[in-house]
Amino acid sequence: MSTNIEQLQAALLPSRERLLAHPMYAKINSLEDFQRFMEQHIFAVWDFMSLLKSLQRELTCVEVPWAPKGSPTTRRFINEIVLGEESDQDQDGNVLSHFEMYLDAMQQIGADTMPIHQLTEWLSYGKSLDEALYQLRINEETREFVHFTFEVINSGQLHKIAALFTFGREDLIPDMFIEILREMQRQGQHNIDKLLYYLERHIEVDGGDHGPISLKMMEEICGSDANKWKEATEVSLLALEKRYQLWSGIEASIESSAQ
Repeated sequence: MSTNIEQLQAALLPSRERLLAHPMYAKINSLEDFQRFMEQHIFAVWDFMSLLKSLQRELTCVEVPWAPKGSPTTRRFINEIVLGEESDQDQDGNVLSHFEMYLDAMQQIGADTMPIHQLTEWLSYGKSLDEALYQLRINEETREFVHFTFEVINSGQLHKIAALFTFGREDLIPDMFIEILREMQRQGQHNIDKLLYYLERHIEVDGGDHGPISLKMMEEICGSDANKWKEATEVSLLALEKRYQLWSGIEASIESSAQ
């Protein structure tokens, strides 16, 4: 691992530890709590796909006529992630994106899917993202989270997009979520198999060699450019802060619902 990667990871460590210690995690103990969580987190699941597609556009050839582009290793890495995220299989063998699996899980547990459906519908009708987000009834922290993602995408600066993808978008959904759901399932309280499958599958897909290859991608993109490494660090720190704020908004929603 290069010194630049080590320095970047060291700079992120306090923010990552703060995020992993967020009080929201301890507040999620019931099906209703998972509903509130998923109703906001679905927007992070959705905008991740645009982040991934922007990397695919920059790092692989999506033009006609085709020509080989960039590093073959990075090319394969991005295409593998696109395959898994955009056309995985659910527990019944149906081909679905992880976004669609998440929607199915939301519907199964009774979470409100109307806002995310409104967003995708309005965008298909030609509304701007800013206009659509402004009109949605979602947490302000959720709105700001999506704004930040697209601000980085629209910058067109590959090192920033790659940094957000590599260091700022780990889901940071702990194993304890799965344990809570398994306990609910053991008690026969709820039909939650789709949510359990999504979480377990997501952890499985994110494992393996994706981490080391994403770091190699960062090294190829930033090279020896000190300014790129500095900006990659800044973007990653901002991304972790936006995620912290997203979690804070969800924590407030859970507390409000309980009252």
